[in-house]
Amino acid sequence: MTDQNRMRAFVFDGSLRVVDNYPVPELRPGWARIHIQTAGICKTDLELVKGYMGFKGVLGHELIGVVDACDQKEWIGKKVVGEINAACGHCEWCRKGLGRHCPARTTLGIVSHDGCMADYCILPVSNLIEIPADVSDDRAVFTEPLSAACEIIEQLTLTGSERAVVLGDGRLGILCAWALATVISDITLAGHHPAKLQIAKWRHIQTVTDPAGIREGADIVVDATGSASGVMEAMRLCRPRGTIVLKTTIAERGDINLAPVVVNEITIIGSRCGQFRDGIKMLRDYPDMPLTRLITDRYPIGEAVSAFACATRPDAIKVLLQINALPEFSRRVI
Repeated sequence: MTDQNRMRAFVFDGSLRVVDNYPVPELRPGWARIHIQTAGICKTDLELVKGYMGFKGVLGHELIGVVDACDQKEWIGKKVVGEINAACGHCEWCRKGLGRHCPARTTLGIVSHDGCMADYCILPVSNLIEIPADVSDDRAVFTEPLSAACEIIEQLTLTGSERAVVLGDGRLGILCAWALATVISDITLAGHHPAKLQIAKWRHIQTVTDPAGIREGADIVVDATGSASGVMEAMRLCRPRGTIVLKTTIAERGDINLAPVVVNEITIIGSRCGQFRDGIKMLRDYPDMPLTRLITDRYPIGEAVSAFACATRPDAIKVLLQINALPEFSRRVI
């Protein structure tokens, strides 16, 4: 780049395009600027371009990068991932440690905050977690979605004796099954893509291509289908007084008959972002979790439009944007 105040960025403003003259984000006190190495394309990103959240700006919230500017010099040069919600830090929710529900929060690449599919992004220092030396980059890039899967374990009180069903063989569905498999021994993952279900096999997870064949009466059903019909299937499979965990965020609208929830006294839990410390811990505690199997392809940022097209293919699980090599960059203390 000839202008240090301009950068490459993958922008959605009604259409998808790569630009090479996007303003480098201005650093704020207590924040860090991150030189991005790798960004992951998520189902949420695909929904954003359909109108979800009305977002416009730089996309992306799954990242690996190096801090290259910060007013806390001990962070300079650290390889990091970053929590995606930038909270106010002083409201009731923040005081309870629930900044990801702060009503004034911005969310990286999702709500009022330019994302990480660019040369640089900024986040509060309090959001940063250094990537441990024993965690490879190809595993670390899954920190955000794996943390979202770990959120289920935080939200539910599990004994290990439950029977769980996960609906959806996309990246998040597979990660939810894997996270639950560290606690529960009876798990079935349902999807429509035999190749994805083969990739998803780990530990004792059972896989099926037709949810109609799953025995009803599951204690826990996780909907990660990415479709409006997923919750209907979840209601059919869940036992009376069981729990449905909703992981799907979609732009489409549809009518849902919630009568079975009342009749069967089913608990429905919305489940969104998890805490990165939980994702990092799982990465380290389960080095055999086959995360790199999920990587479908990699593209340079200049081919980001093609990367998005690849991510919409039925056989795609995780598509990565390789934005910068990490070893050498300009390190500055602001």
